[in-house]
Amino acid sequence: MEYIRSKDIYLLMRDILKLINPTLMEHGSRVAYIVYKMLQEENRYEEFELADIVMVATMHDIGAYKTEKNRINDMLQYETRDSMAHSIYGYLFFKYLSPVPDMSKVLMYHCRDYEKLQTVDYAYKDVAAYINIAEKIDIYSNTMGAQFDPRMFQKQAGTKLSAAGLDRFYQCDAKYDILKKLKEDSYKEELDEIAEYMIFSNEDKKTFMDMLIYCMGFVRESTVLDTVTTICICEEISARLFLPDQDREMIYYAALLHDLGMIGISQEILQAPRKLKPEEIKHVRTHVGITQEKLEHKVDAEVVAIALAHHERGDASGYPKHLKDQQISLQQGVLQVGDVVSALVNKRSYREAASKQQVLRFLNEEVEKKRFKRQPVMVLVDSYDEVMAHVKTETARILKMYQTLNMQYQQVSTKYKI
Repeated sequence: MEYIRSKDIYLLMRDILKLINPTLMEHGSRVAYIVYKMLQEENRYEEFELADIVMVATMHDIGAYKTEKNRINDMLQYETRDSMAHSIYGYLFFKYLSPVPDMSKVLMYHCRDYEKLQTVDYAYKDVAAYINIAEKIDIYSNTMGAQFDPRMFQKQAGTKLSAAGLDRFYQCDAKYDILKKLKEDSYKEELDEIAEYMIFSNEDKKTFMDMLIYCMGFVRESTVLDTVTTICICEEISARLFLPDQDREMIYYAALLHDLGMIGISQEILQAPRKLKPEEIKHVRTHVGITQEKLEHKVDAEVVAIALAHHERGDASGYPKHLKDQQISLQQGVLQVGDVVSALVNKRSYREAASKQQVLRFLNEEVEKKRFKRQPVMVLVDSYDEVMAHVKTETARILKMYQTLNMQYQQVSTKYKI
């Protein structure tokens, strides 16, 4: 069964990055549209190839979410700074985490001067060159407003920018009124239409979804650890309950996406080294609504229902719907247990990680209060050591990936004297 369409993978990633920094993501979308129209006019790529390029062009600045996250709201200053840091991190991010590693060098080269790019032997260097043009056009047109004239870049033709690429943009702007569409936001529907041609295998989709976890880590790295822990616990409980493959896959997606809305919550509150005030707790609880807004109509309805119930409790004391036990499915019950145990075993700013004894005592007490379903709790209690050993293995893999990314980023940064 298809729990999320290929197009919706793209839309979901775009929505999440927009939650992190709307300025940067809107810029990415406009750049992708410019590049799409330029390449479409040349008729060199099939529609499904253009769709993949749109995906990469939209995410071309993904490295900046990591390297420039405190300095990217002023796009003109961002454009005029040395761009090598975010280009390198974006390249490594796509190389190791995306299912399209062959296109990762687009992110590396998208800020390189055209005269230097010409010497590179790379199949998609024209895409990188077009992104470079599109990026400058978008940033300067938004900064200069009515005073902007795209012909101002003609003096850079053949050196910093591709002369043929600039001519292609001028032609496309005259034909399709690109700058007007960008200003009016009327380009968005057309950009979304090309996303219909995105074709990802189930394996590719899962790779993109895993990549999504790392994107959430741009805001708070502990989110990655929490999400992976929740997924592992849910997978282990589901297997030991002998749930059908379909149910297990739904729980996997729900566990991966259940805390997506936390990106929209104040990090100052989430990392406060104290007990939260009532109004702060109320703010944190809005993350379920944010998750619902981002997932509905993109992800299978049953998966969304499982994800949104992770804070419900069988005695109706949970939120947001105050469901009672008979209204909570077994799949939802599995995620509830996975989520709460993940929160307990991972360290927080205001407390240390809970011990095995503390976790088991808490779970048994909650079952007696009829707050959790008995089956998933008993399965976890009976096999706690084996389950947490699996969690330890998976979290170690995630940490190793982080270390590899950071180590290679440092090595390349040293080479380029960043």
